[in-house]
Amino acid sequence: MAETYEALRRRADQTWAAVESPSQPQLFVGYGIHGLAAGAPEVLDAIRQALAGRKIAADVHQAGGLGLDYAEVIVSVVKPGGPRLFFGNVTKENAVRIVDEYIAGDTVPEDLMLGALGDLEGTGLPDLFDRPEFKLQRRVATFSCGIIDPSNVWHAIARGGYEALHKALTEMSPEDVIAEIEKANLRGRGGAAFPCAMKWKFLAGAPGPPKYHLCNAEEGDAGAFNDKHLLESDPHRVIEGMILGGYATKASGGKGFVFIRIGWDLPITRVQKAIDDAYELGLLGKNILGSDFEFDIELSFTGESYVSGEETALMEAVEGKRAMPRYKPPFPAAFGVWGKPSNINNVKTYAYVPSIVQNGGDWFASIGTEGSKGTALVCLSGHVNRPGLYEVPFGVTLRQVVEEIGGGVPGGKQVKLLQTGGPLGGFLPGSSLDMAIDFDAMIAAGAMFGSGGIIVGDETVSVVELAAVLAEFNAEESCGKCFPCRIGTRQMADILERMHEGHGNRRELDTALSIGQTMKSSLCAHGHLAENPIKSGYRYFQEEFEAKIQAGADRSARPPVGSGAVGG
Repeated sequence: MAETYEALRRRADQTWAAVESPSQPQLFVGYGIHGLAAGAPEVLDAIRQALAGRKIAADVHQAGGLGLDYAEVIVSVVKPGGPRLFFGNVTKENAVRIVDEYIAGDTVPEDLMLGALGDLEGTGLPDLFDRPEFKLQRRVATFSCGIIDPSNVWHAIARGGYEALHKALTEMSPEDVIAEIEKANLRGRGGAAFPCAMKWKFLAGAPGPPKYHLCNAEEGDAGAFNDKHLLESDPHRVIEGMILGGYATKASGGKGFVFIRIGWDLPITRVQKAIDDAYELGLLGKNILGSDFEFDIELSFTGESYVSGEETALMEAVEGKRAMPRYKPPFPAAFGVWGKPSNINNVKTYAYVPSIVQNGGDWFASIGTEGSKGTALVCLSGHVNRPGLYEVPFGVTLRQVVEEIGGGVPGGKQVKLLQTGGPLGGFLPGSSLDMAIDFDAMIAAGAMFGSGGIIVGDETVSVVELAAVLAEFNAEESCGKCFPCRIGTRQMADILERMHEGHGNRRELDTALSIGQTMKSSLCAHGHLAENPIKSGYRYFQEEFEAKIQAGADRSARPPVGSGAVGG
């Protein structure tokens, strides 16, 4: 018989107490995607060798990402009787310094110090969350990211994991759960921003079993990495959100699929470990936490197909077919995977559900703007001093994110543009920095928040070149099912490439803009939105496009080489 939640929580609290109030040093190495890129495996090996060589007994854990990606590799240390210290930009060389100076000795290497968490009174240590990167943040979905070992289920439970599931199963009906999601006005975080509660109501009213929940972790947008971040840093939060979705939509006896791109080895490994542990503890499968609710989850893989992020193409891929969009209607809640009622939400959408169920929809709705409630997970990259993943309340301005959190543009340069919403998003000029992060406001401005990617460009960036790069991506990633998209994205990419190379002309620019309108007859958003880079680019940076057109005209007016024409 499965243990009760209270029993699981007692075991988890004991495990976590050994981390927060340890008898021997506890070390956490940032082992997310950005940590790996910065050399986390070498740092981990160096720490283990240094501890062994000095015969220091310590526990070494792998953590996920804290979000300060510019400071990776991040290592945190808890010594007996002390707070938790975070060190940044750790290499295999200065990892040894942390062992020698701080663990073996008692000297803090201040040049590596990011801050500390815990009881800091009288220590003189700076609070990690007083850093400018954190002052504007409101960590809801990322509450435990970079703090816990994501492969240790007890760490997750000790930080509140599965508490909302226990509450739902013992105190709430499925209708109560949906009511809280509706009060929260949780909108989908995959780009479309569709109300989550409305989707769940559709599925709750559909016949079953079986009913399916699909977690869309395809995340192919350039500049977006928050889905990976959540899956590799706190996978149990996403798993719990899916189980709650199954309960709310009366999908007992149904199944969830985490749809993830093959090659994401670290997120795949950690999600699979989370699923295995959830089954072992009675959090998945039959009679979850002693209730009569039954739900299963497994991983489902896809190749490198950007269009498989579209919900109906995703269902095709889960069924083992080529990822191509379906006609709608029927919609997934009526005819989904294998013709059965299905629901698709993004990783981030599911990650918010436990906090909403635990704290109430009114709590979540008190954060953010009138139309965009809760927090936004911003992936900040490009020409910015402090790239990373930051969770801020909707309503925070782009300027606050870029300048206060991101530290502004390197070298004293100015922000020329922001490219938001991925390859299907658009451009915003530097003058838009005072715009609030808000789904509807950004769409009205010709861009979109999308999956949360914000790429900063300084004055050295060519808008026409960047638009050409995005157009080429969109052409390459078209699945080809709808000929307006298949042909139109290629024509648009070719026109922009010629324009970038100085061969553009007015007629071709007009053609590219009109092609975008024709492509709106495509089945999915790939065709509907592929015009955004050129449309928004021309809207805000018309002079650059006009300069390219003039360059093309000047080139055409020159006499051909060898014609014998003589210049005056």
